Amino acid sequence: MPSLTRRPTWRRRTDRFRHPAQVIAIGFALAVTVGTGLLSLPLATRTGERAVLMDALFTATSAVCVTGLVTVDTGSYWSGFGQAVILLLIQAGGLGIMTLATLFTVLLFRRIGLRARFLAQAETKSVGLGDLRGVLRRIVLFSLVSEALVAVVLTVRFSTAYDEPFGSALYDGVFHAVSAFNNAGFSTRADSLVGYVTDPWITLTIAAAVILGGLGFPVVFELARNWRRPSTWSVLTRITLVLTVALLVLGTAVLTLAEFSNPRTFGPLTGAEKLLAGFFAATMTRTAGFNSVDIGSLRPESLLASDVLMFIGGGSAGTAGGIKVTTFGLLAFVLWSEMRGETHVNVGRRRIPATNQRQALAVALLSVGAVIVGTFLLLAITPYRLDVVLFEVVSAFATVGLSTGITGSLPPEADLLLVVLMFAGRIGPLTLASALALRDRDRRYELPEERTIVG
Repeated sequence: MPSLTRRPTWRRRTDRFRHPAQVIAIGFALAVTVGTGLLSLPLATRTGERAVLMDALFTATSAVCVTGLVTVDTGSYWSGFGQAVILLLIQAGGLGIMTLATLFTVLLFRRIGLRARFLAQAETKSVGLGDLRGVLRRIVLFSLVSEALVAVVLTVRFSTAYDEPFGSALYDGVFHAVSAFNNAGFSTRADSLVGYVTDPWITLTIAAAVILGGLGFPVVFELARNWRRPSTWSVLTRITLVLTVALLVLGTAVLTLAEFSNPRTFGPLTGAEKLLAGFFAATMTRTAGFNSVDIGSLRPESLLASDVLMFIGGGSAGTAGGIKVTTFGLLAFVLWSEMRGETHVNVGRRRIPATNQRQALAVALLSVGAVIVGTFLLLAITPYRLDVVLFEVVSAFATVGLSTGITGSLPPEADLLLVVLMFAGRIGPLTLASALALRDRDRRYELPEERTIVG
C-alpha cells in the first residue's frame, strides 16, 4: 500500500523551482537567452551580417548583468537596433527581472499573488510585503526620473560644449544615463570617456548617477524619509553610507597618488584635473565600468587597489555588484567584536543576528573562491600576466566592466568563462548556491559541541 504522505513525482519536481532564488536565476538566464537571440539577428549589426554567437552571448550577458565588458565595440559594431537591445537589457538587469515582472502583473491585473510578492521581495531586498506595490512603483519611478535628469545634463553638455547635433547628443545622453545609473559601463565611444577626463560636467554627472544607483533602493528610500534623523537610520543605511564615503575618499587618494606622475594616465593633467580623474576612477571601481584614462596604462599598485574596490562593490539591492559594502562592513564588525572578546556583534545600538554573520561569511568566501578559480583558469587559457588576468576576473565577477584591454582578444573558452563569472556575480554567490539546492533542510537534532584549534 503506497504511503499517504508521499507526494506525486510531478509535484516534487515542481517544488524544485519554488525557491525565489531559483526563479531569479532562471529569470536572468531567460533574459540572457532572449538578448542573445536578438543580438544574433542580422539587423543587430551595422554590417547586416549575423554576429558571432559568442559575441552576442557575451554582450547580452554583460548587459543583463550590468557589467560593461565587451568583446566588440558597442558604437561601431552594433546597429541602432542592436544598441537599443543592449539598452533594454541593461534597464531590465538593473531593475531586476523579478521586479519588472511583478510590476507588469500589478499594472495589468491590479492584483498580485503571495508567491510573486516573495519573488519580488527577494529581488528588491525589501523587508515587508504589505507595501510591495508601492515599493515597486517607487523603484521604477526613482530609476526613470534619475536617468532622465542625468540624460538632460549630458545632452545639454554634448550639444553645447562639443557641437554634437541635438539628435545625436540626446541619444548619447540617454544611453550613457541609463548605463551609468544601472552601473553598466557601456558606452557608445570606443575609448569610453577618455575624451572627457577634464570635463567635470560629464564625469561628475556620470559619477553621481553611479553612486546613486549603487547605494541601493532601501537606503535611498530610507534617506528620503528620515534624512533629518540619522539616529533612526537602520544598520543597512549606516554601514552603506559610512563605507561608501570612506571607500570613495580612500580610493580617490590612493589612485591619485599612485598615478600622479604616470605620463600615460594622470601625469599630463593639472592638480585639480588629477583629483577629478582620481575621484572618477575610484567611483567607477564601484562596479560602473566607465574609464576616463587608459586602464591598460595603470601601474600595478593601481590595478591592485582597483581589484579591492571592485571586489567590495556597492550597496545591497542596488545596481552595483561585488560582495557589497554591507557584507564587507558586517565582516569588519565581526572581526572587531572577536578581537575585543565580545560574545555578540553589535553595530551601534543593534545586535547583528548570527544568520546575517554566516551569510556575510558565505558570500565573501564563495566570492573569493570564484575569483581564485576564475583567475587560475584564465591564466591557464591565456598568455597574460597575473595582475592583468586578476583584474579581468574581478571586473567580470563584480560586474564592473573595467578592462586593461584584453577582453576583445581572448579565446572563446576564456569568453565563456567570463560569461559564467558575470552571471554568477550578478545574481550573487549565495543566491546562486541556494538556487541549486532543491529545498531547505532543517536539522531536527543537535550534535554534541566540540571546540577545535583555530589558527
